[in-house]
Amino acid sequence: HVQLVESGGGSVQAGGSLRLSCAASGYTVSRYCMGWFRQSPGKEREGVAQKTTSSGSTSYADSVKGRFTISQDNAKNTLYLQMNSLKPEDTGLYFCAAGDTWYCLSDFRARNFDYWGQGTQVTVS
Repeated sequence: HVQLVESGGGSVQAGGSLRLSCAASGYTVSRYCMGWFRQSPGKEREGVAQKTTSSGSTSYADSVKGRFTISQDNAKNTLYLQMNSLKPEDTGLYFCAAGDTWYCLSDFRARNFDYWGQGTQVTVS
């Protein structure tokens, strides 16, 4: 049974930073494609960052490039999203996602992922 538990969300002023964590159980973080998505009210779920954790290959949404960094700690079996220079438009519910494929597809979509966390709220004012 795969379980993904996000933490680290909160309220922050524009220009601030947050680090989101996604603790995985029943799933090996170091072997597959994992990612972060976000969703705001009235909007579709948007891919923020994904990583082929075995190779280190990453991709980011244009809106977060240079500000967000996806990483993992294999010993803790945890995925992270470091978010710097936050903007009000970064506000949303952030989800951790995990796939059963060995590598991330270039077409970065929610349908590529098989397991989801419950989300953690990020509010930037």
